[in-house]
Amino acid sequence: MHPSSTGGGTAEMFGALLRHYRELAGLSQEGLGSRIGFSKSQVAMVERGQRPPKGDFVPLADAALGANGALIAAAVQLKFSSVATWFEPFAEEEAKAVARYQYESSTMPGLLQTEAHAHALHQGVCPPLDDDEIERLVAGRLARQTLLTRKPLPDISFILEISAVTRPIGGRDVHRAQLQHLLEVSELRNVHIQVMSPHRETHVGMAGPFVLLETDDRRRLAYLEVQGRNFVVSEQPQLGDLFATYGMLRTQAHGLEESRGLIKQIAEGL
Repeated sequence: MHPSSTGGGTAEMFGALLRHYRELAGLSQEGLGSRIGFSKSQVAMVERGQRPPKGDFVPLADAALGANGALIAAAVQLKFSSVATWFEPFAEEEAKAVARYQYESSTMPGLLQTEAHAHALHQGVCPPLDDDEIERLVAGRLARQTLLTRKPLPDISFILEISAVTRPIGGRDVHRAQLQHLLEVSELRNVHIQVMSPHRETHVGMAGPFVLLETDDRRRLAYLEVQGRNFVVSEQPQLGDLFATYGMLRTQAHGLEESRGLIKQIAEGL
């Protein structure tokens, strides 16, 4: 997207906001660039509105400058890409969503991961990623976590299979810290975390993980990702089936307090 096509000087508006947060953080253009893996000239061009931010520039800058999601929200509103490409089809709606629900069968959801957990997870992918790419992906993931405390608060729910809670990604210390973080997040009044009992023989989510959204204009969407392939569901009857499935999963999983107790028990056993 060329700056002239954004209308109303939106590239310049974003550049001014970026410069504001950079100066608040006491960083030079070169200093910010070195932190996020971009050159001084690239930072300068974004600030002058001569080019829109590309790739993972926005989430990395948001995290580096402590903008608490402001740069991500601005990028979404201005139609700039603000997240890694694997999530782009869903990212704009997620940033504005009034509700987000996720069932995960094997790994800790990105919105719940600690930095150390995210690093360890990305180090185990195939094909291997280089260190710079891992840093970019982790920074972008951490920046997206501002959704948990964004105002107005969205309604957020997670249902986790026990394997997502017990798999010791990163080793014992990283795993223990991850579970403690999970308990802390579960104390947020808008975040609900449930664990599926490992003793349940079957349940309605056996077909695999998915994410559901209710957008700010009350539309519903679903996102599915398997082995690096992803797609958005926006049509009936598949969409309605997924929302019905999630509603049933909530009744089949442990309750909120029972889930917290189970997570705490696992953490204390490490």
